[in-house]
Amino acid sequence: MHPTPVHPTPAVRLDHVSKRYPAADDTYAVHDVALDIAQGEFFSLLGPSGCGKTTLLRMIGGFTDPTEGSVLLDGQDVTGLPPNKRNVNTVFQSYALFDHLSLADNVAFGLKRKGVPRAEIRERVTGMLDLVQLGHLAGRKPATLSGGQRQRVALARALVNRPQVLLLDEPLAALDLKLRRHMQVELKQIQREVGITFVFVTHDQDEALTMSDRIAVMNDGHVEQCGTPEDVYERPSSSFTASFMGTSNLVPGTYRSGRVVLDAGPELPVGNRPALTDGSRVNLSIRPEKIWLSDLEPDMARVGGVVRETVYCGPTTTYLIELAPGVTVSVLEQNTVRSRMEDRWSGGEQVEIGWKPEHCLVLH
Repeated sequence: MHPTPVHPTPAVRLDHVSKRYPAADDTYAVHDVALDIAQGEFFSLLGPSGCGKTTLLRMIGGFTDPTEGSVLLDGQDVTGLPPNKRNVNTVFQSYALFDHLSLADNVAFGLKRKGVPRAEIRERVTGMLDLVQLGHLAGRKPATLSGGQRQRVALARALVNRPQVLLLDEPLAALDLKLRRHMQVELKQIQREVGITFVFVTHDQDEALTMSDRIAVMNDGHVEQCGTPEDVYERPSSSFTASFMGTSNLVPGTYRSGRVVLDAGPELPVGNRPALTDGSRVNLSIRPEKIWLSDLEPDMARVGGVVRETVYCGPTTTYLIELAPGVTVSVLEQNTVRSRMEDRWSGGEQVEIGWKPEHCLVLH
């Protein structure tokens, strides 16, 4: 992932925006969000349903007014402007194509309404359909296309207007898994080619990790953590981020002088030094793929347990290992050394697991 170029003025600035709904007992859908999104950045808003990510996107697009705070595009305050007065376009999950128009006419629709000269429309539409690899289908109708092709037409229609910012509201959610993964790669390639800022809403962690320059993880109307995909996955700042971004084992314990005494028994070293007082209750976060089941190294933190379940997943096997009553961790192992069933651990076996201290984080 290439770093986003430094630019003095962010493409989007959310200046402590909030959205409160009086009809819902003054509940905040979004609360005090402050974010800068750089020019040319692929920025994802990630979180579970109801966390406020779509409301935030709608405030950028002008479809929803913030109760508090300001929205700035390229340094200009657009908080009071309607959608048609903002240089942004939106791609929705539903595509919203005109079935009676050809692909070329669908893409040209916005340009015609703006009064762009015909020759320029023809040139821009042809170029954009070629960019999304649909130039050879320009005369076809949307009903004759696959889901992935319709999504690319919707993307071309939005990009042909040369918006300053493109907003994407879960545009891949309706596609099947294989096609969705293919479109993730294509979408990122297109974004790099056009150089436009993309703000992408999704609840799919893999999707966000695959495409984004940065990710804002949202929870209950606020930003839990914002950073690069590696930051939010490898260095989560909260138990919510650790558990939402993929799978993480959260083992309860008590913090004591740079170490954690697990409820499961042992006292273990950890990779970070949080600002905690001795006796603080914490969670120890360890990713399943960071835990070793054999060939443990001398400097590793070690703990014994019992295999409770073995789940074969093709390229990997997941082991559920009970460290103590009520404390179970998940361990992910590549099926390389143990590729046969008889080589794998089975239920009831005693094992020792280990991990490097730097792979283990203390979280509130």
